[in-house]
Amino acid sequence: MTNILGISAYYHDSAAALVRDGEIVAAAQEERFSRKKHDPEFPAGAMSYCLKEAGLEVKDLDYIAFYDKPFIKFERLLKTYLVFAPVGLRSFMTAIPEWMGKKLWMRELIEKHAPGIPCLFMQHHESHAASAFFPSPFEEAAIITMDGVGEWTTTSFGVGRGNRLELRRELRFPHSLGLLYSAFTYFTGFKVNSGEYKLMGLAPYGEPRFVDLIKKELIDVKADGSFRLNLKYFDYAAGLRMTNKKFAALFSGPPRLPETPITQREMDMARSVQVVIEEIMLKTARHVHAETGMKNLCLAGGVALNCVANGIILREGPFEDIWIQPAAGDAGGALGAALFAWHQYLGKERPPKTDGRDRQRGSYLGPAFSDDEIQSWLDV
Repeated sequence: MTNILGISAYYHDSAAALVRDGEIVAAAQEERFSRKKHDPEFPAGAMSYCLKEAGLEVKDLDYIAFYDKPFIKFERLLKTYLVFAPVGLRSFMTAIPEWMGKKLWMRELIEKHAPGIPCLFMQHHESHAASAFFPSPFEEAAIITMDGVGEWTTTSFGVGRGNRLELRRELRFPHSLGLLYSAFTYFTGFKVNSGEYKLMGLAPYGEPRFVDLIKKELIDVKADGSFRLNLKYFDYAAGLRMTNKKFAALFSGPPRLPETPITQREMDMARSVQVVIEEIMLKTARHVHAETGMKNLCLAGGVALNCVANGIILREGPFEDIWIQPAAGDAGGALGAALFAWHQYLGKERPPKTDGRDRQRGSYLGPAFSDDEIQSWLDV
């Protein structure tokens, strides 16, 4: 019996997931235990829950799988700061102490919580891809991952067959669909890496009057869904903000302050960037279908949480069926890392599904509470 604990931490939505002989036993985000929304810290509470749910102690673990490669991510940060220097000095001075004091020493941090357990490090988008394909009901499928950024990758596609997956192409930082959407999230007054769903929800109230402006000034979109951002309008590469004064001038005013009234401008910006995102995701899906010839598609990464765009891919795209990792963001990376370790690193088989159901167990993988337990808390 092989027990693998997957972990994601130190960006946002830290989480843990326990996989036993390829079966998903438990998974949970740290915020459920710390009560801190999008908690990025080491998922000690989630880890403890997963072990308890599986009836294990730390010493019973065979591997711990971390969802990305910190040293490669640190390399990206250093190279980016060098490219933009001296711009970005404040951001550099803010980020480096945390990296030098904590994030670079992930193996040592894990050793404190799980002494003596072998630790494996996956690439960020491998973890996303594994979380999308391995729990899916498909024997083979195309895979698309889209997010803000992993180590360097921001978008990738590949193919999964049986117990193996291969990522074939990628787009790299600073050109990122997730960061474009987060830039609009920031500018319309919502919190980055938290309020993107609000931007998506705001879109139906607006008109797409900025679509042409976005495509003319901010992003160059190709027929295959690939793209390049015009970085002169953005500060996220080396600054402390997502956008700059040129971006504000483009949309005739400063960013909306949080908790202030939402105007028609913000509604129209939300609708416009949503239209652009949908177009790019649909073009990407069509290109991936043509490249892979697969009937089915699996999606993961933070951008795959855009359910409106996913619906368009399902209705208008070329794939017969799609499956989206419910925890498509970084929390799902913990599960993906554990599954990647089991199937890809250890080479273990993935039995075919014959009932058409996925392996996610309905995503009921976190803590459960009986009626009596709930009542006892209410009585207090």
